[in-house]
Amino acid sequence: MTDVIWPPVSPISGDPVLRSGQLSAADWGQVHFIDRPQCKSCGVPLDHPGFDGLDCPACIARPQAFGCARSVFVYDAASRPMVLGLKHAGRTDGVAAFGRWMVRAGADALEDADGLVPVPLHPGRLRSRRFNQSLLLAEALSRVAGVPVDAHLLARTRRTGTQGGLTARSRARNVAGAFKVRPDAEDRVKGQSFVLIDDVYTTGATLSACVRALKRAGAANVNAITLARVVKPVDPTK
Repeated sequence: MTDVIWPPVSPISGDPVLRSGQLSAADWGQVHFIDRPQCKSCGVPLDHPGFDGLDCPACIARPQAFGCARSVFVYDAASRPMVLGLKHAGRTDGVAAFGRWMVRAGADALEDADGLVPVPLHPGRLRSRRFNQSLLLAEALSRVAGVPVDAHLLARTRRTGTQGGLTARSRARNVAGAFKVRPDAEDRVKGQSFVLIDDVYTTGATLSACVRALKRAGAANVNAITLARVVKPVDPTK
């Protein structure tokens, strides 16, 4: 009945589709889905098949805090409407599809995972936005993968400024110490393996800050899955 009242449309172009969250054929061809070859650690796409399963130069120079990170598609002009439609417009019609895509992209990150941890918003930002897009993605992924979500494991202890327009080093400083494991959740962390869930991987600063908080509390391993991944410098707030 809802499809009759509000016919499903592609989250990119608005073209009619058969089911909510689907992309039209034209839109599908515009999105750059990330596949192998890719960096073993950060998941950035690599140019040559012979490099698959190796670390990219950036990860060799500065090893990541997480075990591995995987993303569904490149964040660019084609995919931006899907990400910002969810993040800023509360458009949730694509979330179920996003969850399925994230399970496929992050299959190796999900191996032996005990729980999914959405990157938390500061309470003030959560009140103004009224939802956490990372939690919506985690719940959609959980329904497909069967890995439970723990939305009350991590807390954001201070309201950080926007990451848009900052250098990688400034992004890291901006979120340093901004996350902690809740005191009543410490027993759920020790010895466990988690997968952080977020919407966009830009430099990895936010994910790394969350990983450090979990590992300080005794987590055995922490991977990450995001919906989108910045490959070329792009401001994800625009």
